[in-house]
Amino acid sequence: MKQIIFFGVLIITISSCTTEKPNFSPLSNSFYSEAKGSDSDKETQNSIEMNVKENVNASEISNLTATFPQFKITALNTEITSLKYSLQNYLYAIDANNVSGKNKALKDFEKSYKKIQKLRQSLNTDDNEVLNRYLVRLKSNVSAIEDSIKRN
Repeated sequence: MKQIIFFGVLIITISSCTTEKPNFSPLSNSFYSEAKGSDSDKETQNSIEMNVKENVNASEISNLTATFPQFKITALNTEITSLKYSLQNYLYAIDANNVSGKNKALKDFEKSYKKIQKLRQSLNTDDNEVLNRYLVRLKSNVSAIEDSIKRN
């Protein structure tokens, strides 16, 4: 009986370790945003010449949004969720070559960023430093993407 239980636990352990983990990246092929533009938008506006899936800065943004820490202040966590959503839409819009969607998502990002700057004043020093590191990295990656889009 002990051998059956042992082999049952062994099989469950091995199978759970070998299964592929789901990809929740905002750049996943199976999950698309409403930021995808219509053909008329593409014809009337400038196009975005950038492959988001191969861009290091877009990957960094994706990783940062996936690993963003939670804080004790509910209003701050709510605004961080809004910031992450706007960044996902920003990346989707670039991938969909949707200039107006990109600009709207960028404005939403900036609005959330400013609100977070106000809310972080009530954080303790350690949490404030962690949040600041994430925000600086996000903003520098967005700036790098915007610079590369303007160069094209």
